[in-house]
Amino acid sequence: MNDLRIVNLSSYTSPEIVEKSNKQWVAYGSDNNYFQYLIDRYNGSPTNNAIINGVSQMIYGKGLDALDSNRKPEAYAKMITLFKKDCVRKLCYDLKLMGQCSIQVIYSKDRKTIAQVEHIPVENLRAEKCNEKGEITGYFYSDDWSNVKPRTELKRIPAFGYSNESIEIIYVKPYRAGYKYYSSPDYQGGLQYAELEEEISNYHLNNILNGLAPSMLINFNNGTPNAEERQNLENRIYSKFSGSSNAGKFILAFNDNSESQATIEPIQLSDAHNQYQFLSDESGKKIMVAHRVVSPMLLGIKDSTGLGNNADELQTASVLMDNTVIRPFQHLLIDAFDSILAFNNISLKLYFKTLQPLEFTDLENVEDEETREEETGVKLAKDLPKELGSDIADALIDLGEDEADLLSDFDVMDEREVNYDEEDGLDEVITDLNKPKEKSTLAKIWEFVSTGSAKPFRESEQDGESKQEAEEGNTFLVRYMYSPQRYSANSRPFCKKMVDAKKVYRKEDIISMDTKVVNAGFGKGGSDTYSIWLYKGGARCQHKWLRKTYVRKDGAKGLGDAITTSEARSRGFKPEANAQKVPVAPKDMKYKGYTAEYWNKIGFKN
Repeated sequence: MNDLRIVNLSSYTSPEIVEKSNKQWVAYGSDNNYFQYLIDRYNGSPTNNAIINGVSQMIYGKGLDALDSNRKPEAYAKMITLFKKDCVRKLCYDLKLMGQCSIQVIYSKDRKTIAQVEHIPVENLRAEKCNEKGEITGYFYSDDWSNVKPRTELKRIPAFGYSNESIEIIYVKPYRAGYKYYSSPDYQGGLQYAELEEEISNYHLNNILNGLAPSMLINFNNGTPNAEERQNLENRIYSKFSGSSNAGKFILAFNDNSESQATIEPIQLSDAHNQYQFLSDESGKKIMVAHRVVSPMLLGIKDSTGLGNNADELQTASVLMDNTVIRPFQHLLIDAFDSILAFNNISLKLYFKTLQPLEFTDLENVEDEETREEETGVKLAKDLPKELGSDIADALIDLGEDEADLLSDFDVMDEREVNYDEEDGLDEVITDLNKPKEKSTLAKIWEFVSTGSAKPFRESEQDGESKQEAEEGNTFLVRYMYSPQRYSANSRPFCKKMVDAKKVYRKEDIISMDTKVVNAGFGKGGSDTYSIWLYKGGARCQHKWLRKTYVRKDGAKGLGDAITTSEARSRGFKPEANAQKVPVAPKDMKYKGYTAEYWNKIGFKN
């Protein structure tokens, strides 16, 4: 009688968390090596590998930042020093792959502050048995837990807040029902399919390497051994030939003699290629379900479902995944970072700068700048005091002159919006009327003091006295006024102050404000400074500069008809021209006063 046995695949279960009476630490997995099982599934399954890489990169995004970075520059600098980019990247990766991560906190010598924060591989830690209050007060460290023997001395590191030692561990993990010491990864339910995908690829590869040999029927024709001998023989053959690496199962047949041996027939699956294709596709889909991948296209995975081929679908999928999958991981890390900063008496509004395309970010209903920054990762307006623009307006106003005082000695002889085509020509007229070689009478009377304080009628490069004999002693002034002299309720503090001041300014003073912060974040590349001479109150501002030419009362008859730049140049005059943006209100510029790069990046195209 033949004795036939079929060797079955093993079953897969969730990790066992084992407390043993003779050990201080708690095992993770029946063999205390479940972390390695997760790493093997990451290395073996292409779909699982791609998703973990993509999601961990999304969690990190473009790095850690703070909404109030400019309001608290010192605290922000300390935060950056503590949480180095490489350390945060590793934490994001561990949190996704392992379902948890760990931070090594290193205190200063006096233990008053946390001096350093480092990533520590979570697979090298095992939790200490909890105390009577159910608290985990420490973790044990080993480079290789598979080689830990009963007498191996392990390094114990206390948990954060449970010692006075110089190093402690913050263990970051989400809540999972049934888990106290560890936390299963969020894709736990898809691990069987990750292993199935791995085994299918191994099977096909080794089937080819082994000459496409089918599964085997092995006959023993020297009699039927007893049960124990049969089991030993079966185990030895199984360990040598079974598994996907040897392309299939085998069947053992024990026969009394060769005449009674089983018939050998190749064991072929009907329609095998379709079955393998189904298993492969099903594995990929189930792995993505386990990871909550809304659209595989977001992670660089192209499938045949068509999902994500439409731009609107892809945008919706991106927003949904960012909010339901990525941000919970980020918030978990930020909570841990906040506890570290709190120990150092630092409070910052931390966030991760997103990798999500800005075109996918809906800002239609977002009004405050902090929410915009958090949603886009772009500092639309840095966190400076709301009245900072007002302060800079005060600084410029202090350099200006009250037109009412000016008009007591001067008459306005010409007034026009600054125009590129006329500006340098008008400069030429003033230069021709004034004496360039002598300091004007006004300059001698009102010298600019060394403290930098403003004095009325300070000399400008465009001021002077007439060099024509018939107009000897006449003085011409060129000043600029912020125009129009009105603003709306939601206008910026800078614009409101400039209009209310009703002052006029030398071009030199206006240009000198280029190094001052008026509206932070509106400069090129999101910088704090920009040219007030060109961009006035900043992007979308409705104001311009008005050029006003004055002459001392009873002086020259006037400038006459304005001459054009081309006419001035034909007379040999080559002044430095103003930029074309001077006469245009930012709201009327091509990009509303933003740079082209910023405009396209932030998604205001529509």
